[in-house]
Amino acid sequence: MNASILNRPLELPSGAILKNRLIKSSMSDSLGDGAGNPTEAQIRLYERWAEGGAALSLIGEVQTSPLYPEKPGNLVLTPDIDMTALKALAKRGSTNGAHIWPQLGHAGALSHGPISTPMGPSPLDVEGLQSQGMSLDDIHALPAAYAKAAKIAQSAGFTGVQIHAGHGFLFSQFLSPLFNKRSDAYGGSVANRFRVIHEVIEEVRTAVGPAFPIGIKINSTDKLVGGLTEEDAFQVIRAINETSIDLIDISGGTYFPGAASSSDGVSTTGPYFINFAEHAKTLTSIPIATTGGFETRNQAMQAIESGQTDAVSLARSMALNPNLANSWLSDAGGDPEFPVFDAPPRGGVTAWYSMLLTALGEDSEDSFALTPAQAITAYEARDAKRCALWKARFS
Repeated sequence: MNASILNRPLELPSGAILKNRLIKSSMSDSLGDGAGNPTEAQIRLYERWAEGGAALSLIGEVQTSPLYPEKPGNLVLTPDIDMTALKALAKRGSTNGAHIWPQLGHAGALSHGPISTPMGPSPLDVEGLQSQGMSLDDIHALPAAYAKAAKIAQSAGFTGVQIHAGHGFLFSQFLSPLFNKRSDAYGGSVANRFRVIHEVIEEVRTAVGPAFPIGIKINSTDKLVGGLTEEDAFQVIRAINETSIDLIDISGGTYFPGAASSSDGVSTTGPYFINFAEHAKTLTSIPIATTGGFETRNQAMQAIESGQTDAVSLARSMALNPNLANSWLSDAGGDPEFPVFDAPPRGGVTAWYSMLLTALGEDSEDSFALTPAQAITAYEARDAKRCALWKARFS
């Protein structure tokens, strides 16, 4: 094997072409201005990943409504967004022949409490997780909301969109028996739990036309007892295969307090979900990208060379080195050095990576020296300020 295996273009069903097989996975960069708009630091961050050789960068947690955000640093694709800043994000994030797609989402039952009233497929009241249940009218409004957001993205110059149906957010909640207790057409069987996602895909496709890529992110497993199983997820793959989706991004894991962890569908050696991806490729003709656990170029090359996946999606690796794609596509190679933290506080590592993204967007990573404890303090203080801005903007 050599680096050329990663440099092969990937043609999507819509006709769009990814110039290589390395994707910057969606991350909650939390770099919006607190009122749903892009900032210069966010624009620069995605410009750096495009300059660094990524074929596609995915902007995580871009909301279709301000009512159910994941965090107050999310972008919100509504008609009154700052279109000048949004167009700059699309333009600079697609430099060097890169694609840039916003990940369209709705946090559902996991909506950020200080600025929302969480609402998911079914009412929930467990310790650490409470939400209202959605009415049929609430569900029926989703396809139009996603279509409007996708059309805004297209108008701003983004080269595609991804529908977020993973990691425990709204559409992942519809797919998961832990969240979805409905007895109507949107609950029960896997086909029913997938129904609203199918309706959204169709409405988005109608809005953006046949040549605009639409991706989807799904869980291969919730990694929780009682949650979405690997076999359920294979049925979801079969259902997606009957849609106009262009790229299926496979990941896993969901937050649901009180549910025991499960290793269902998770590899204990190497990339976490690669075995699921390999089988999924036998169930669909749609290209597959796989996220989670890729730490070395050899792992990425092996996964592509063996046909286990069509593309490799990288998050923390590309945070540690925004030029990683160029490195892996060159003869020199070079793998990122992952930091090891001694007893970090809960949430501290995630906050550390989030604050590193801020440093990258400010071109100041060389002086970045926060500990996980310091990072979570800074992250939470920034969120508190942005919550006030969010309430003032969207109340």
